[in-house]
Amino acid sequence: MEIRLLLADDHKMLREGLKSLIENEPGMTVVGEAGDGKTAVELARKLTPHAALVDVAMPDLNGIDATRLMVKANPGLKVVALSGHADQHFVREMFAAGASAYLIKQTACDELIRAIRAVMSGQKYLSSGVTRGVVDAFVELSPSTGTTPAFGQLTAREREVLQMIAEGRSTKEIGGKMDVSVKTVETHRRNIMEKLNLHSVAELTKYALREGLTAIEN
Repeated sequence: MEIRLLLADDHKMLREGLKSLIENEPGMTVVGEAGDGKTAVELARKLTPHAALVDVAMPDLNGIDATRLMVKANPGLKVVALSGHADQHFVREMFAAGASAYLIKQTACDELIRAIRAVMSGQKYLSSGVTRGVVDAFVELSPSTGTTPAFGQLTAREREVLQMIAEGRSTKEIGGKMDVSVKTVETHRRNIMEKLNLHSVAELTKYALREGLTAIEN
């Protein structure tokens, strides 16, 4: 069976490198590419790939929420997370969202094919660049594991608003993106600030960056 893959990363050069690597491998082909989370979700639904390589931090919709939506729409989809960080938080949230593998971008080219083969055979895969502490946290992961504040306290819509605020979008732009009124966006923002006890756009941006809701750090 030929393995059909979707690439989702906002760095075009990285996508091109991974695509070249994949298409030189017998039995694998790239059926679609996305530069942001929302496009990735749309393509996953439209193209029904067997596996998706998903950047943890992408514009418009972060990789964690994108993974959750893709796996919900296609329960058989295998997601290989890509990140520049071996942070325990990102690993935990990606696996909780439904990912089957987690690769560090610096070593992705060396491990990618191995990771894809592993997840397609029903295994989990952790990059060699992930620290022992993160591995221990992954081993202990279960449905009862507590979530981080962003994913435990905020609704999906609130996380979407928070990400766009952190990316510098105006209230009007956010409303247009989400197809809601300015008043609705302002209500979401007020609720976010109250839930997180944050009081400025700067604080919201720092929080979103730390929680992996934005691609600013890329």
